Amino acid sequence: MGVYSYSKLDTFEKCKLKYKYKYIDKIIPKIPKSIEAHLGSCVHETLEWLYKQVLNGDVPLINEVIEDYSERWIKNYTPDIAINSSNLKLEDYFNKGIEFLLKYYLKHKPFNDNTLFLEEKIELDLLDKETKSENKIIGYVDRISFNEKNNEIEIHDYKTSSTMFQKEMTETSKQLAIYSMAAKKIFGEDKNVCLIWHFLAYDNEIIIRKNKEELEEVKDELIKLIKEIENTTNFPPNPSKLCNWCEYKDICPYSKLVC
Repeated sequence: MGVYSYSKLDTFEKCKLKYKYKYIDKIIPKIPKSIEAHLGSCVHETLEWLYKQVLNGDVPLINEVIEDYSERWIKNYTPDIAINSSNLKLEDYFNKGIEFLLKYYLKHKPFNDNTLFLEEKIELDLLDKETKSENKIIGYVDRISFNEKNNEIEIHDYKTSSTMFQKEMTETSKQLAIYSMAAKKIFGEDKNVCLIWHFLAYDNEIIIRKNKEELEEVKDELIKLIKEIENTTNFPPNPSKLCNWCEYKDICPYSKLVC
């Protein structure tokens, strides 16, 4: 049985050579952690802490939330974290996190949306009826809640990126379909599921839903994609603007074409 993740499948679709470097050759790139990644992990961890307190019957004060974030920032920061922007300093990124959390706190307090799970592992089993091969897709979701009014399972994903996806882009993402099918496996096929992307930099959300036909279509696409991966022996590159942010650009001979 092959085990996949959304990011693994997405990597193959975007650049097969990167997939080879990462998942077949298992090359660990020698790159420093970015300040954006540090910011994202600190904000995610603080939001997880916040909802853990809520599940225990306590809604933290906003200053307690900021204190938790500040402690994580200091504890997890290392001097080798890279700041690539010429316009922003370390303090600017730190303040971004405070701004994200302040806006989120004020918008969602008292956080009574029936949170069920935090950082939950989900699994989706896929059976290729032609080859009888079984594969599994695993992933982790930031938060799962239950909307009683809509009788709907809500899967929450926090985004700290300064780029906000267009709704049309999110609707075509396989990630939602994977999460939806996995959630139905846990809570029942009759449950409606929606994915809520929280774009913290914009204090905005995008909510996406998939119907049964759309889920079946994506399921077939996933089975087809996995079959292609398992049958692939040649891994050509796909030079694009994404090469600028690729962790393998220093060893990839094709990245120089666009970087």
